[in-house]
Amino acid sequence: MSEYGTLHESNDHYVLRFERSFSQNPHDVFRILTTPDYFVQWYPFATGEMDLKPGGEISFDDGEGTTYKGIITEIEEPVLFGFREEGDLIRVSIEQKESGSQMTFTHTFDDNAWAVNTAAGWHRCLDVFDQIVNEHPVEWKENAADLRAYYQKAFN
Repeated sequence: MSEYGTLHESNDHYVLRFERSFSQNPHDVFRILTTPDYFVQWYPFATGEMDLKPGGEISFDDGEGTTYKGIITEIEEPVLFGFREEGDLIRVSIEQKESGSQMTFTHTFDDNAWAVNTAAGWHRCLDVFDQIVNEHPVEWKENAADLRAYYQKAFN
């Protein structure tokens, strides 16, 4: 099982935090993180339309008729990628480690009512990201209920 996320409260906001370690260097992880063909495989509702610059847009489509844009707030290859999506802030930092790199994924939001479901969802998405980075076939595991149960206990 991959590493579990944690929930933190800061300045009237909530922050989900996940850390993942990779044997690959930060440049390779960042490339996979920001390449549209990979991004659509692990990030929910991503369309693959991305303008990779500060202020650039990322397009999303929920598959049920709703489309929306995210705005890139920060991008610094190979260490930082952040964007605002529907008011929430997603921030991914990648740090060089002796044996490869460590990625820290955070999602900052205002209402913790969905924290358990959101944590379980991101956990599954990051498991798929890990598969892509490690060149494994993408497999969405049927573990959402188990993850929700884990995060329900962890966050309460």
